[in-house]
Amino acid sequence: MQNVIKKTNWRKFLLNDLIRNKLLYVMMLPALAYYIIFHYGPMYGAIIAFKEYTPSNGIMNSEWVGLANFQDFFSGFYFWRIFKNTLLISLYSLIFGFPAPILLALFINELRSQGFKRIVQSVTYMPYFISLIVVCGIIKDFTNSGGLINTLVSYFGGDGKTMLQNPNYFRPIYILSEIWQHFGWESIIYLAALSGIDQEQYEAARIDGAGRWRQMLNITIPGILPTITILLILRMGNLLNVGFEKIILLYNPSIYETADVIASYVYRKGLIEFNWSFSAAVGLFNSLINLVLLVTANYISRKTSENSLW
Repeated sequence: MQNVIKKTNWRKFLLNDLIRNKLLYVMMLPALAYYIIFHYGPMYGAIIAFKEYTPSNGIMNSEWVGLANFQDFFSGFYFWRIFKNTLLISLYSLIFGFPAPILLALFINELRSQGFKRIVQSVTYMPYFISLIVVCGIIKDFTNSGGLINTLVSYFGGDGKTMLQNPNYFRPIYILSEIWQHFGWESIIYLAALSGIDQEQYEAARIDGAGRWRQMLNITIPGILPTITILLILRMGNLLNVGFEKIILLYNPSIYETADVIASYVYRKGLIEFNWSFSAAVGLFNSLINLVLLVTANYISRKTSENSLW
């Protein structure tokens, strides 16, 4: 009887909420439809990772092979290379790229000149809106044998060669260009968090004689720490999701040794070699690793602090 009453109350609450916030639910529909169509719907196709998929037979009628595609991937010649490259690029992006927007937001927050602050924000936001094709074209032009960077290197006595032909240069070029592209835009979140800090805390700190450095350490950083924690957890959940678009636009066979990652390998196997089942298995493995990292990071954060996604 109590369960029936609870179900009835829950339905009444849901119906009343739908009526009261109907406009909000209508606004939510496009985003909900997007995720259902482009994210949850395609998950049905992940079953081809366990089959020998051929378009003529379709997903359900293709031969079931179990874990054979995963075994081929783990025992393959390129497994450790692409896994190592993906992990290293992701870790370097996390170590150098994640703190960059935080530092920029703290720097902008400390600026007293509103005019100079707007200039800094505009200059750092601008690369985010440049097309990826244009960005990669700029990188190639700047790093080729006659480009700006190699011209400067040659001027100071160095050997100006095309950098994207050297495997040792790919990771630094990729990481630095990623930071340049995104740190300005990503700093907006931290600037919004900074604007929510109670200004009376700064006034009290100044009365107690605390300088700007002490205020930053004791008020500013703790004030945005929950935001940093949540974004770090989300970043961990995408640790191995190195964007294949930029890598494919920049890499070439001579630097596969350090540039080839899981996403680019899936692209080659699936769309160039038409090995759909194998590429689906590799992509599913990558997603499972990201899920484990996300849950682990959230668990550690919940145990060590009061901040977590769930």
